[in-house]
Amino acid sequence: MAVTAQAVKELREKTGAGMLDCKKALEEANGDMVKASEILREKGLAAAAKKGDRIATEGIVDSYIHGGGRIGVLVEVNCETDFVAKTDAFREFVRDIAMQIAATNPLYISREDVPQEALDKEREILRAQALKEGKPAHIVDKMVEGRLGKYYEENCLLDQAFIKDPDKTISTLLNEKIATIGEKISIRRFVRYELGEGMEKKQNNFVEEVMAQVKQ
Repeated sequence: MAVTAQAVKELREKTGAGMLDCKKALEEANGDMVKASEILREKGLAAAAKKGDRIATEGIVDSYIHGGGRIGVLVEVNCETDFVAKTDAFREFVRDIAMQIAATNPLYISREDVPQEALDKEREILRAQALKEGKPAHIVDKMVEGRLGKYYEENCLLDQAFIKDPDKTISTLLNEKIATIGEKISIRRFVRYELGEGMEKKQNNFVEEVMAQVKQ
């Protein structure tokens, strides 16, 4: 059954879990709010969300260099204690995030980081496309908001599909790690450099290249 935005909002307010996680839980539960809440608890996502107001000032800055120095990423990921920052599970997560950034080149960490002017410009483009397709004016705005989801998936790290497991988003991966490790974890900032960036050059499929390196 179709899941309404109101139902997603209600479940988010009830559990504190992410919007995408709430939507998937409701779809799995066929709209049953109680069952959806149980699904989130079973996955540890509701519990993870409750850690969101804690302070995370420890962590590490990690780097990932790909393709013999063609792409470089620096990323800062925070946790609550130095003990966790030194664990293999936390460091593996940070490395996965650095590789994700190298492969997919996100512009922002979350939807909240997207500047309003960027959203306005994207809405203008999507609206023009919808009108050009001959869509009725009264449904164009709804179509634009729906298509913005694709923009977020391409440009916001937390909305992206995880390159090692496309069935989950980075947001889901993050919440799973929070639930497993037991501390708040936050991806604070990153920078990505690409050799010759801004210059005309051959286009490469960096997702395939990065994944090929992972499998070696």
